[in-house]
Amino acid sequence: MTVFTSAGTTLALTKTAPATYNKAGVEALLAAATKIGEVSDLGDIPAKAFDIVTWRNIASRGDSKAKGGYTLGTQTITVGIDPNDAGQALVDTATDDDDFYTAIISHPKLGVISGRALVMGGPRNYGDANTIATRQITLEYSIVSEDEDGLVIYTPED
Repeated sequence: MTVFTSAGTTLALTKTAPATYNKAGVEALLAAATKIGEVSDLGDIPAKAFDIVTWRNIASRGDSKAKGGYTLGTQTITVGIDPNDAGQALVDTATDDDDFYTAIISHPKLGVISGRALVMGGPRNYGDANTIATRQITLEYSIVSEDEDGLVIYTPED
C-alpha cells in the first residue's frame, strides 16, 4: 500500500483560463499563476459528484432512482493570514470580482487538479493567544461550457 501526506502541496490562482482543458493548458498557466501562501488545509478537493433523482410510482409504491446532474463541488481552504502574501492579496481581489479564476492544486506525488471557480471569500478567525490567525477561502467550482466541465486532473506520470 502506498499513501501520501499532503506535505509539499501547493495552491495557485490565476484569473486566466487555460487555452485548452488538458495537461498542456494547465502547465502553461502554472508558471504564471500566483501561489497562495500559508495554506494549512485544502479541504475537499473538487470532483464530479452526481445528484440522485428519486421518484415513486404510486402503483408499485417503491422508489425508483436515476443519476441526475452533477456538481464539481465547493472547496473551503484554511490559510494562516499573511498580509504580505501576493496569493492572499489575489484572493481578496478575486473575492470582489464576479469572474471565474483558475485554481491549481499541485501535489508532488499525486499530480495536479485544476478547475475554474468563483472565489467567495470567507471568515477570519483570530482565535486565542495560542492560535495562528487564519482565514477560510471558499471556492465554488463550475463547468466552463455545455460540453466541458473544465476539471483537469493528471499525475506526474501523465
